[in-house]
Amino acid sequence: MKEIIPLGDKVVIKPIEETETQYGNIVVPDLGKEKPSMGEVVAAGKGRLSEFGKFIGTTVQVGDTVVVPNFGAQKVFVEGEEYLVCREQDIMCVIKETKQEDDK
Repeated sequence: MKEIIPLGDKVVIKPIEETETQYGNIVVPDLGKEKPSMGEVVAAGKGRLSEFGKFIGTTVQVGDTVVVPNFGAQKVFVEGEEYLVCREQDIMCVIKETKQEDDK
């Protein structure tokens, strides 16, 4: 098994497959415009140096669910598995689970 080790501020993302949406017995395939890719961070580099020589660490962590534009990430295949590699600044957002409080 090979390990992917990103350099600098690069992030390795395992894409989450989007499937067809089903409403009752009607299946609606996803045939619309290209959407951003969503995936789980499997590895992140340590960071990068700013133009002034200051180290800036990465803020995403392994396990985070992120959204990246299709044009902002490079697809790579390692041992038959698809991954996306992009710079941290290309990540559009991190999706976090929130706890909902019971209304009392």
